[in-house]
Amino acid sequence: MPPRIYTKRGDDGTTGLLYGGRVRKDSTPIEVNGVVDEAQSAMGLARAASAPGSEVNLRLAALARDLYILMAEVATAADHRPKLVAGTSLVTAEMVAALEGQIDELLARFDMPSDFTVPGENPVAAALDFARTIVRRAERLAVAEPVEGSFVLAYLNRLSDLLWAMARWQEGPDHMLSKGSTD
Repeated sequence: MPPRIYTKRGDDGTTGLLYGGRVRKDSTPIEVNGVVDEAQSAMGLARAASAPGSEVNLRLAALARDLYILMAEVATAADHRPKLVAGTSLVTAEMVAALEGQIDELLARFDMPSDFTVPGENPVAAALDFARTIVRRAERLAVAEPVEGSFVLAYLNRLSDLLWAMARWQEGPDHMLSKGSTD
């Protein structure tokens, strides 16, 4: 008999935390993780629209893996934070710096758009923009319960910037701008 994925423990409106404890499913940390899960799925749409093994596909897979680390940290009660492992279940300053390095490297490849861009130039860029907006929502939610010494907010902030840069990169040299011809 295959293993069951349902436990019925959440039928009371609570969910388990990493290292123990239960919280309501509408608590801020669980809402943050739900939105991060949505962002991972949107990043998956971008991966699915990109060529297997391509640079964008591999970058997105690595970012999705990083988000599991972030979600582990968010799903840990304060009294269990000492159990978290840097880079495995705890977001680090190095992870944030790595995003900054990717942003800088990508922005060196193209001229920055001169205005806001209109999303949808191609399926990959559109999915990246969609993921970016979801990450921004996760960031707004995470602000409600900041954790001292945590890099979760910084990571989400840089990730949204990176997704923006990746979308512009995937558009190629021509970005449809918000202020432009309607012809």
